[in-house]
Amino acid sequence: MTDDRIATVRLGATGPEVGVQGLGCMGMSFAYGPSDAGESRATLERALELGVTLYDTADAYGAGENERFLSPFFKAHRDEVVIATKFALTIDPDDPTKRIIRNDTPYIRQCIEASLKRLDVDAIDLYYMHRRDVNVPIEETVGVMADLVREGKVKHLGLSEVTADELRAAQTVHPIAAVQSEWSLFSRDIEAKVVPAARELDVALVPYSPLGRGFLTGSFAKAEDLTSDDFRRQQPRFTGDNAAANAALLEPIRTVAEAHGATLGQIALAWVQQQAALHGLPVIPIPGTRKPTRVEENLGATRIVLGEKDMELLEPIAAKVAGDRYADMRFASAGRE
Repeated sequence: MTDDRIATVRLGATGPEVGVQGLGCMGMSFAYGPSDAGESRATLERALELGVTLYDTADAYGAGENERFLSPFFKAHRDEVVIATKFALTIDPDDPTKRIIRNDTPYIRQCIEASLKRLDVDAIDLYYMHRRDVNVPIEETVGVMADLVREGKVKHLGLSEVTADELRAAQTVHPIAAVQSEWSLFSRDIEAKVVPAARELDVALVPYSPLGRGFLTGSFAKAEDLTSDDFRRQQPRFTGDNAAANAALLEPIRTVAEAHGATLGQIALAWVQQQAALHGLPVIPIPGTRKPTRVEENLGATRIVLGEKDMELLEPIAAKVAGDRYADMRFASAGRE
């Protein structure tokens, strides 16, 4: 271990203590084009060395392949890591734009057993409902998840992309440790209702895509820059006129980055990390990467403090973003608020 380990925070009122930044593992085997398994394994180890303890996956990532890939790392460090995985979302292999959402009891039962087997663990530390099936009462879904806790298969419960009302309804059934939703300089819709509800209920926020799916780092400027199998090609913000308009929005981030001697990505992450103090609740972003050097860069953001002028420069960005987060926003909380 080193002296560079990041600080820790409790994952809501009921959750475990975790590093203030987690790691999104999806891209190691899904969605972002080809990956190098050896480099991904080195990324996992370096993250742990630097104090990252929350590792995020889902059964939908590569149809279970991501869970299988992570299993040896989790087993080798079982007492040091907090395993987060999810159920409810299936991606059609023949049409990556098509999503099937299920929250019914038989399906949840099927999913937990499959995830436990792929991960080769006795219990999952944080089990999320990945997306909301509006045809199933959320109280029913969380009731089944609560049964999994009582059975010792799950330790803590989480929800992803839920509205404030859905979170409150879920909390009446069983304590919710964390809500995972997209939150970044490009995506701030949850601040209106979800964040206040989470603060009220003492639930942690786990922002996914805090780097705007990489766009905020300047690593690509349009969908055509990406490989043909990269799912970002399907997202409205990165195509056509939207991409050009959004690329121009990086200029104030560059200004702040130059002032701090930091990268664009570090400023974008520092902004997300600073939301914890601004909104009064735990915020544990889970940027995804497959490179140890990028982990080191991302974790450097936890030590950057943005001043009042920095925040003023960054404040207008989200309102100017062109295009929705998804082609179909029904599966996001903002589409139902």
